[in-house]
Amino acid sequence: MNSIFTQKASCFVMLWLLCCTQAFSQTSIGGKVVEASTSDPLIGVSIQVKGKVIGTVTDANGNFNLVVTSAPPFTLVVSSVGFETQEVNVTGGLSHVDVKLVEQVVLGKELIVSASRVEESVMKSPVSIEKIDIRTIRETPQASFYDALQNLKGIEMSTQSLTFKSVSTRGFGANGNTRVVQLIDGMDNQAPGLNFSVGNVAGIPELDVESVEILPGAASALYGPNAINGIILMNSKSPFTFQGLSAYGKTGIMSASNRAKENTPFYDFGIRYAKAFNNRLAFKINASYLTAKDWQATDYRDQSFTNNTTLENNNNNILNNPTYDGVNWFGDVGANVYNVMYANGMPGDGTNGTSAALGAIYSTQIPQAGNLTLPQLLGAQTPQQQLEAARSIFRQVVPQYYLSAPGYAENSLTNYPAKSLKLNASLHYRLNDNVEAILQANWGRGSAVYTAADRYNIQNFSIGQYKAEVKGSNFFVRAYMTRENSGDAHALGVLGSLASQTYLQTALGAGLPSFLGTALTQYGGALLQAYQAGLAGGMAPAQAIQAAAAAANAYAGANNTQWMNNALAPGINTANQMYLPGGTNFQSTLDDIKTKPIPSGAKFLDKSNLYHGEFMYNFTKLIDPKTIELIAGANYRIYDLNSEGTLFETQDGTPTGREFNIREYGAYAQASKTFADVFKLTASIRYDKNMNFKGQFSPRISGVYTVAKDHNFRASFQRGFRIPTTQNQYINLLTPNVRLVGGLPLFRQKYNMETNAVFEQTAITQQSLADGSLKPYQFREWQPERVETYEVGYKGVVANKLYIDAFYYYNRFITFDGVTVLLQRKDPNGPITDLLDPSKRNTYSMPVNSAQTVKNSGWGVGLDYVLGKGYTFNGNLTSNILNNDDELQRNDPSFVTFFNSPKYRFNLGFSNRDIKRSGWGFGVTFRHQTSMVWQATVASVAANVQRKTVIPAYSTLDAQISRKVSSIKSIIKVGGTNLTGKLYTTGWANPSVGAMYYVSITFDELLN
Repeated sequence: MNSIFTQKASCFVMLWLLCCTQAFSQTSIGGKVVEASTSDPLIGVSIQVKGKVIGTVTDANGNFNLVVTSAPPFTLVVSSVGFETQEVNVTGGLSHVDVKLVEQVVLGKELIVSASRVEESVMKSPVSIEKIDIRTIRETPQASFYDALQNLKGIEMSTQSLTFKSVSTRGFGANGNTRVVQLIDGMDNQAPGLNFSVGNVAGIPELDVESVEILPGAASALYGPNAINGIILMNSKSPFTFQGLSAYGKTGIMSASNRAKENTPFYDFGIRYAKAFNNRLAFKINASYLTAKDWQATDYRDQSFTNNTTLENNNNNILNNPTYDGVNWFGDVGANVYNVMYANGMPGDGTNGTSAALGAIYSTQIPQAGNLTLPQLLGAQTPQQQLEAARSIFRQVVPQYYLSAPGYAENSLTNYPAKSLKLNASLHYRLNDNVEAILQANWGRGSAVYTAADRYNIQNFSIGQYKAEVKGSNFFVRAYMTRENSGDAHALGVLGSLASQTYLQTALGAGLPSFLGTALTQYGGALLQAYQAGLAGGMAPAQAIQAAAAAANAYAGANNTQWMNNALAPGINTANQMYLPGGTNFQSTLDDIKTKPIPSGAKFLDKSNLYHGEFMYNFTKLIDPKTIELIAGANYRIYDLNSEGTLFETQDGTPTGREFNIREYGAYAQASKTFADVFKLTASIRYDKNMNFKGQFSPRISGVYTVAKDHNFRASFQRGFRIPTTQNQYINLLTPNVRLVGGLPLFRQKYNMETNAVFEQTAITQQSLADGSLKPYQFREWQPERVETYEVGYKGVVANKLYIDAFYYYNRFITFDGVTVLLQRKDPNGPITDLLDPSKRNTYSMPVNSAQTVKNSGWGVGLDYVLGKGYTFNGNLTSNILNNDDELQRNDPSFVTFFNSPKYRFNLGFSNRDIKRSGWGFGVTFRHQTSMVWQATVASVAANVQRKTVIPAYSTLDAQISRKVSSIKSIIKVGGTNLTGKLYTTGWANPSVGAMYYVSITFDELLN
């Protein structure tokens, strides 16, 4: 695989050489840029030649000088954060220009590229788009730029950790969202073995962020598979445009009343340096590090809904429910001692599933009875009669006894480390005025806890991304690789379960033999005593043994529970001392389990890689864009799975075999045409093919109609799709409760699911078994999930003070992605009732397509109002609903959509970044969302199906005040988030989020 990437990198080097051309003429242009209102020089202003990559920045006095290897006329684009962009036409004989930049106070003038892959005004974007830039990041009261995304219209965020937050749009929220794609400088930031980005744990350092653009809704037509519910494009700063040294330090307090230590510090530092030489060669380096004690998940309500318990009445198992299932309490399933001792019901020594207890009853000779066994003493003669007699005695002497496992609170299994180290470097070389070559490396390591089918502690998780790119104003060619290493990641639920098993083994280990010895001695003694008494009373031997058996049974029934209590007490005491939190062997046991891969341990192994190459070409230089603007592109991708045989299926089916590679490719084209400068029509088509699925077409057509210059109406239709994740395709993992398998046909063959029929768990009932109505599961073709999206919207500016953005969308999800649980008899010839016995069945969890079409819709409106004197007010309101929810439930009461979105959500903001030009600024944000049902794989089946997984409504208040100190080129900020301190959670089993209070100082050598 490395050779493939080496070959691609060699091609880039050759392309760079081909692009190196000699200039036949040179034009030197210089000038000065100042602020219009004060005439103060502006530092670090970008001076770019329109349509080319060549450019420079102003120095400390606002001056610039630029040499262009082409003759006039050409246009200079002059831009800086917080100012309106100006274009200056350069004609022959002009060698000096002075530019006065005006502060930008009205939104709606930004340029974006994400909506159509071409530069255009955000006002005329054919689809909804949200954006934050450097100024937004400076002004936000949130503790990081990534947190600030939740202030945007229609953007929801699930907080699983201080450093791991997942973005969702338009419903179907998730922890680790595979329906939303996150790109950093064009590189898919997903972890290849997970198929979702891990928030910004290993993402982009904050000092290097130039802008973030988010497209809510389907974006597959241009960005390919998996951008079915949105795409996030994070763009870093160019070392040509943003030069010099910058650094920040941030520290403060995290406060949450549910933590063992309510108030803990956090520390966050970063540094960036960039330098350009002669506007040809430039480089940048970045580093940032954050460390803290994370938010904690402490929900101990009982989600089992068994034995008359509810979420409300059995918090922390105060009702002693033997099948207690705490939301953030793991390993709480104990042992039915009767079942443990009975095993498979066959006498033996305990090996191969046999019962040592039945073996002792069946074969132990009694000297006082002439060396007869107990079954023989009771008159059993043939082996089968003796077996039945032994089983009968077992039922009398062994009580139905349940030994509860202690279980472990989540916060006893982890110390909640929150860490993030990000390193970034890039080298840029302008081969000529039109072409720039880039080598870039991003690497990050982090620790966090995230929620999926379990709560996963991803300690020392790392991702490295390495890119080579050649780009011009109208094209790019890039190739990159992503290397993932799960580090010391482990599953907390599995860790708790295996720790509880160790506890139970100790508690039962010496106690069960002791109990059995006591029980058989007492039972045998009572039997012989009663038998002798019967004979002495004149009974016939047969009559006497029958009466003796009845007496011994009664005696055992009255005393067997006490015998068990007495026998297990020493072992339970020992287990408590060793394996409860703080016990002598507790931490060492956890450490040992964390080093072993699932299922024998809790370690999550994944070292998968991704290799990706793509290009895009804009035909602007060949076809006049006034006639038609045409772009085309293509990509090729390889997933190289590597879990060392612990997570993914191997090609030869053995644990040591080579795991699969997944190959996919795609191509797209887009054409746009503007009519009479008032109507822009855009159409695109994309085709993608994954080796395991049929090819998919993703069309999009949109129109934008401009009325009176500042009012734009838009409408669009598009299709999107999502290829099943690498895990959904190839996972083969045995967990304590179920085997997780991929949906590909190879698993049906591997586990003989068609020759030894499987049955859907939800169809298996006592009635269906009794009346013969239960039918084998019928497999259907497994397809990528597809969506059709219709959207209308409006963007406008009123009186140069009010910016309005509104939209409405409607989605139809076809071949909706779901999961089914299938049961299979271990013995193909066994009775159908074996499906009810966990010891006699195989259980599989497999991804499938739903037969139902899922429909959802929503709307949103955002307002930004300029009050004057630098004061601005903004607000947005969005709504998402599942349109055919009632129909889905009628058709299948067990159907789970994982819609996970509040019906209403709004944000309000009020700010001034420079009050009366004093350098003082402030920002306040209020955020609220209504309650919602959050269905999750970590929740119990009963909780999901009954829709008990309710996340309460919550509100947060964030604020900051800042002071720009020009003499030291720094901004000092003091702020806080969730200032009311009221805990809230964003998803089922997620942590409770408290308040943060911080102070930061940011230094920028080019700060104006």
